[in-house]
Amino acid sequence: MSLPKSLYTLLSRHFSTATKTTTRLPKLSNVPHKYKSEAVERAQKVLTDYLHGTRGFSFPSAEHISKNCRFSLTNIIKRVDFSAPRFSNRIQRFLRYHPINEFEFFFESIGIDYSQVCHFVPPNKYFLSEDGTVLDAACELSAFGFPWNMLGKLYEEELSIFRESSKVLKARLSRFKEYGFGNHSVVGMCLAFPYLLSLEGDLGGDIVALFDDLKRVFVEFDIENSAEANAESWYEVCKKVRVFYDLGGENGKIGEFLGRRKDVFLECPAEVLFQKAKYFCKFGVRKVDVGLLLLQSPEILNLDLETPLISALGLLKHFGLDVQELEAVSEKYPHAMGRNKMANLPHLVRALDLHEWFFTKIKNEHKLLANYVISDFDEDTAKEFSDGLERIQSSSTPIHTMTKLNFLHGIGFGENPLTLLVLARLHGRSSELQKRFDSLLSTGIEFSKLCLMIRTAPKILNQSPESLEAKVKFISEEMKPSLEYLNIFPAFLCFDLENRIKPRYRFYVWLKEKGLYSKSYSIASIIATSEKKFVARAFGIHPAAPKHWFECFSYRKSFNTCLETSLT
Repeated sequence: MSLPKSLYTLLSRHFSTATKTTTRLPKLSNVPHKYKSEAVERAQKVLTDYLHGTRGFSFPSAEHISKNCRFSLTNIIKRVDFSAPRFSNRIQRFLRYHPINEFEFFFESIGIDYSQVCHFVPPNKYFLSEDGTVLDAACELSAFGFPWNMLGKLYEEELSIFRESSKVLKARLSRFKEYGFGNHSVVGMCLAFPYLLSLEGDLGGDIVALFDDLKRVFVEFDIENSAEANAESWYEVCKKVRVFYDLGGENGKIGEFLGRRKDVFLECPAEVLFQKAKYFCKFGVRKVDVGLLLLQSPEILNLDLETPLISALGLLKHFGLDVQELEAVSEKYPHAMGRNKMANLPHLVRALDLHEWFFTKIKNEHKLLANYVISDFDEDTAKEFSDGLERIQSSSTPIHTMTKLNFLHGIGFGENPLTLLVLARLHGRSSELQKRFDSLLSTGIEFSKLCLMIRTAPKILNQSPESLEAKVKFISEEMKPSLEYLNIFPAFLCFDLENRIKPRYRFYVWLKEKGLYSKSYSIASIIATSEKKFVARAFGIHPAAPKHWFECFSYRKSFNTCLETSLT
C-alpha cells in the first residue's frame, strides 16, 4: 500500500531517535537545588487544581497536562519568587492573575517536542475551550487506552482526528475491535498508522490487507500471550510493519515475510529498523527494493553502518571492480577518493555514479559488506589530508570548518587534498550548504554530476536555494539547453540572475532576431565575459548596439562612461 506522504517526513515522526530535538530543560536559577524537585511537584499539583477547579477540565485531563509539560511549567516557576513555605500559594496567585496559554501546555503534554510547539499553537486563541473538539478528542482517545503523552504522534500526522467529535472517534475505535483486535492492539495500530483513525465509511481492501498483515505478525510474534503486552509493545511491533508499508511492500504479504524471520525482527528495535531503511534509501534506489533487501537479508540489520572507516578504492575492489575499472573511477572522481565513514557510503557510491551496481551487489551478496575491512588507501594522500586537518584545528573557527568538512564527506567527498581545496571556497553553515545542495538535486541534476560541478566551481554552494533554483529554471525554460550544460559551465550558477544572466542573454536574443549577427556564442562566452569585453564585442557587431544594450537591457545607466572605457 502506498501511503500519502514520504518515508522521511511521515515515518520518522514515530521514531524518537530520528526526530526528537535535544532541547534542554530551562534552569531554575531562582530555586535552590535541594528544592527543585519539590518545586516542580508543587507546581504540577497547583496547575492540576487550576485546570480542574478553575478552568473546568476533567481531573484526568488536568493531571495528564500538568505532569507532561515540564518546559511550559518550568517557565512559570522561573517567574515566581521561591519561598519553600509559600511557594504553592505564590503559584496559585500567579495563575489567578496571569492566565496561561492552554494550547502550549496541551501540545507539550501530548508529546509534541517543545521546540515545535509554537508551530501548532493557533493564533488569537488562548484557551482550549475556544477549540470545540481538540481536548474532548484527546480525552476520548486517552480513555480508550492511548498514552496521553503519545497523542502528539496522531496530531502531527493526522490533525483531522482532533476535529472529530467524541462520538465519531468512539465509533471508529469500536469498528476496529469488530475485526478481532483488543484495545491495546488498536492503540498500537493507530499510533503506527494514524490515518486509520481518519477513515470514514466502509474500510477498503487495502485496509483489510493491512489488518491481515498485522494479525499474522501478532500471531507469529505471540504478543497476546506475552506478560509484557501493552499498548507500547503493540506499537513497537506495528512500527516495524509500518516501515515495510512505507517502503512499498505488497499488501497482505508483509506479515508473512516478517513471520518467517520473527527471531530477527523481534530482537531488532523499530528505531534500528527505521534507521537501516533510511540508510539504504540513501542509495537512490527504489524503496521497494530496500524493503526486499531488509526482508530477504535481515542479518544486515545487525551490521554497524555508522562508525567503520572505508576506503573508496579498497571497497570497490572488494566488491569486484578490476584494476582498469578502478583506475577509470579514480581518474574521473578524484574528489571521492581516500577514506570516509561507512555512514557516508550511500552518497559516496552515488557520487561515483555506481550506486545501482553497488546496491545490487549488496542485495545479491550482503556478506560482502559484512566482511569488508579497510584497505588500499594512499598513505601519502592520507598524510597530506591529515596535515590539512591540523591546520583546521589550529584555525580560529575549527568547529565551524569541521562541520563543513563533514558535509562534504556526507555527499561523497573523501579524505584527499582536493576536498580541502573545495572546503576553503565554501561559505555558510553546514546546514545551509546541505539545503543548497538538496535544492539543486531537486531540480533534476544527477547526484554524481552535481558533485563534479561542486568540485569544479565550489562557489555555487554559496548561493541561496531560491537563487539556485531560479537560475536552473531560467536556463532550462528560457535558454533551453539541457541541464547537462551545467556540467560544462557550472560557474553559470555563480552569476547574478537579474543583473547579468537575464539582460545579457536577452540582448543576444534581440541581436539575433534583428539579424545583426549570425555567429553563435556559447552561454559561457555570453555570461562570463567581463563588462568591458562584452560592450566591445557588442560595438564590433554594430556601432549602435552598446547604446541599445544600456538603454533597454543593462541595469547600468552610465552608457557614455562605460562605452568610452571599452573603446580605450
